[in-house]
Amino acid sequence: MKGSTYRRCSCRDPKTGKELGTSCPKRNGKNHCTYSIRQELSPRTDGSRRSFARGGYDSRKAAQAGLDHVRALLGLAEFDDPEGTELISAMLAEVSSEKTPLPDVEETRRRLNAGQDLVGSLTVSEWLDRWLAGKRIRKSGVSRYETDVRVHLKPHIGDRRLDRLRVSHLSEMFTAITDANAEILEQNAQRRAAVEELASVPWKGLGNRARRKAMKTAIDAMPPFRRITGPSTRQHVKATLRAALNEAIGQQIITFNPAAHVEIDPVRKPKALVWTDERVARWQQTGEKPSSVMVWTPEQTGAFLDFVAADRLYAMWHLIAFRGLRRGEACGQPWSETNLDRHSLTVTGQLVQDGWDVEASEPKTDSGFRVVALDDDTVSVLERHRKQQEADREAWGPAWVDTGLVFTQEDGSWLHPGKVTDLFERLVAASGLPPIRLHDLRHGAATLMLAAGIDVKIVSDTLGHSDTRITRDIYQSVLPHVGKSSAEATAKLVPLQRKSEAEKAARKAAKAAQKAMEKAKAQAKAKKNRARKKPKK
Repeated sequence: MKGSTYRRCSCRDPKTGKELGTSCPKRNGKNHCTYSIRQELSPRTDGSRRSFARGGYDSRKAAQAGLDHVRALLGLAEFDDPEGTELISAMLAEVSSEKTPLPDVEETRRRLNAGQDLVGSLTVSEWLDRWLAGKRIRKSGVSRYETDVRVHLKPHIGDRRLDRLRVSHLSEMFTAITDANAEILEQNAQRRAAVEELASVPWKGLGNRARRKAMKTAIDAMPPFRRITGPSTRQHVKATLRAALNEAIGQQIITFNPAAHVEIDPVRKPKALVWTDERVARWQQTGEKPSSVMVWTPEQTGAFLDFVAADRLYAMWHLIAFRGLRRGEACGQPWSETNLDRHSLTVTGQLVQDGWDVEASEPKTDSGFRVVALDDDTVSVLERHRKQQEADREAWGPAWVDTGLVFTQEDGSWLHPGKVTDLFERLVAASGLPPIRLHDLRHGAATLMLAAGIDVKIVSDTLGHSDTRITRDIYQSVLPHVGKSSAEATAKLVPLQRKSEAEKAARKAAKAAQKAMEKAKAQAKAKKNRARKKPKK
């Protein structure tokens, strides 16, 4: 295909307004005219001609370099590849029309080989939309990704070119989120103070009514109460972007993932604490929980199970408390995977919430598919529950919904996980025990197993963890008596002189007490004998 460079003068006749071209008197002056290039491209599908044209080059050498660049791009398509030739020609025609810079040859070669668009630059927002559309996971997971994209990623970095996204851009985004948190906290404090002040103003009195009205107007003009973006959410935003960019690398759209290198504040997971007597007393005084994750002692767990013994879902509370099933797993456990004769059940599914809707789903991870052993007492509890369910089935007759699940509503239909949580919280409040979440029953089950000396690998498998480190880091709350026993066992390993002397003194004191006791017994016996020998009057 033909191409050329040529010199051009853009001066115009002041009278006619036409370009002077070769008749310009300044044409031969130094640096007066610029150079242009033109390169024929493959014809359009309708047979019409098209070309690449560009001007403004300062010298013939610069114009030739530009023409060589265009030809190098055209040369990326093999002579027997009409589709590639068409793609490159269409790209060059658009670049010429839009007067945008010529794309890099190697980048264009990579895009052409990867089957990507050659025209235009993909933005972060466009890629995130494409990535989300291709996700094949459960709705709740996609909804969480969509929230991260809509609330955080698009507003901060959505307009940036995907291939030019840098670590510094992400650092700026997270800094902006932190600054917004500070602003939200300040606005929440101002609104809270205004609401408290309004509550302190009496209702009666003409002046008070006018004041209250003005204060309400001022409060309405304030920003509403908002939640801040906490460390856990920020980590999830980073993970979402990292996953999206990893897929872009896999499709050869980009070669670097800045989300893998940006530094943000780590998440400090709350530690599980046991409700000791001291913590219970403090909670009763202040109403404050020492931690968001609290675990009952074995005595407290037993007291709760005794309290709810007559509850229709007692078997569920018992199963979670002793075997550590998750809420959704318990709600979705089928009888077909519950073998009471073999003292085991197999976790193969769960009920999860999407908003307030409920749907059946597989376990979140491969480790979620597992066999859970059942003790004799739990088997007895489940057998009684099954008999009660059969009686309910007969009572409902044709209206019974046959879901085949172990735990259901009165008519056999699915339990709503959110309502199960609400019921549990009401039962805990009614029991008078210190508060825990339903998920904390699972923490308690893990703690009891570890305290009983069960190997951590077995505990991890029972809970459905992919790694025993998860079990150790999250669920190993040391019960008071277990900690005391381990402390005593550790102390006995170290011989100390003061301990030996104390032991000697204790033994000496014990011997003295023993001698005193023996002496007292001898004296009492002698006195008794004298009393027998004394003649009666």
